[in-house]
Amino acid sequence: MNSVKKIIMKNKISDYKKLDSWAKSINFATLIYKETESFPKHELFGLVNQIRRAVVSISSNIAEGSNRGSNKEFVRFLYIALGSASEVDTQLIIAKELNYHNN
Repeated sequence: MNSVKKIIMKNKISDYKKLDSWAKSINFATLIYKETESFPKHELFGLVNQIRRAVVSISSNIAEGSNRGSNKEFVRFLYIALGSASEVDTQLIIAKELNYHNN
């Protein structure tokens, strides 16, 4: 059994605001919003918008999944959040290649 399922089965999660993963994803979203403020203005509706939407999706999916009726649904939403995190990672690599940021 993977570690995510063990955590869920041990403690039924219903208050997403108590989850470390949710809190960290909120901090990450705030950091990304600040970082993308310095991107070129012509990217506002392109790469900036895409990065911001994906980063917001991480915490949103954690919150939504935690309030679903089953552990199976929660795990499914955690995997969706992980996918969104991978999107952000990919988009930041593209931004770095375009010299929009150095991190």
